[in-house]
Amino acid sequence: MDLFKSIEFVQPGFFWLLIIVPAMIGWYIWRGQKLYGHLNVSAIKGFTVPKSSVANKLRHLGIVLRSLAVILLVAALARPQTSLSWQNSTTEGIDIVIASDISGSMLAEDFQPNRLEAGKNIAIDFIKNRPDDRIGLVIFSGESFTQCPLTIDHSVLINLFKDIKNGMIDDGTAIGMGLATAVNRLKDSEAKSKVIILLTDGSNNTGSIPPITAAEIAKQFNIRVYTVGIGTHGYAPYPVQTPTGIQYQRIAVDVDEPTLTKIAETTGGKYFRATDNDRLKSIYEQIDKMEKAKIDVTQYNKKTELFLPFALLALLFVALEFGFKNTLLKGALT
Repeated sequence: MDLFKSIEFVQPGFFWLLIIVPAMIGWYIWRGQKLYGHLNVSAIKGFTVPKSSVANKLRHLGIVLRSLAVILLVAALARPQTSLSWQNSTTEGIDIVIASDISGSMLAEDFQPNRLEAGKNIAIDFIKNRPDDRIGLVIFSGESFTQCPLTIDHSVLINLFKDIKNGMIDDGTAIGMGLATAVNRLKDSEAKSKVIILLTDGSNNTGSIPPITAAEIAKQFNIRVYTVGIGTHGYAPYPVQTPTGIQYQRIAVDVDEPTLTKIAETTGGKYFRATDNDRLKSIYEQIDKMEKAKIDVTQYNKKTELFLPFALLALLFVALEFGFKNTLLKGALT
């Protein structure tokens, strides 16, 4: 039973051919009705009722065997495979928390469609490329909270990531609080490597924990922090709702690069500056490569083709039909 659970079909489109089976059965029934005659009589007294022969009892066996043969042949064409895989890891893996700024300034459109959505989309691609790691999500603005704790269920994480939007919490930029919340999620982790990716477009202007203090706490727990300053240089277009519709204002880009650099240096991480979508994607790719180099994981995958047993069974049913048709079922309608 476990074998059938592990079977995958490489070319499932061939299963459309199974429509042949009901068509074949329908034709068999129609043909039988045409070949057998019917006689209506008022009584059967005086008639000798013939005993049912083996051929009559088994006369439908031919279509059953033929249908099974077609089903198995179609399954063989769909290329059934079973996979055997295992993983040999020499370390305990990596736990990652993404701490994302969702303040109002993240709606600026120097990124496409804006900083917040660009950050979400690129981070989701990063998550999809790391199926073996536990990843969590912290968001911050005027305060911070955990949107998703560390999990290996990345489909849940991605759905929660898609749900974040500006306005979920009071506005502001509490970088220290966001970092501290992410540290709190990682402090009890037993992973070999613990990482925070902190993304913000501003300067710390609220919250009870200074960013450098949060960085010192991260260092005590051997947590490495990669900081990403997001925003073009100079000014960025910012959408403002007015009675006549959305109008754009140019706002100054205020990324506190010295503080973000200090956080990264304190924890053994690195600071990056993203000025557009392509640069942000490149930064995530760099982090992905650097962190993958810190674990040694070997994966083995072996796929076994199973079409031959299906084909042989189909051939067996065809042979059985042919044999019965010329022996037990000889003379019966098949």
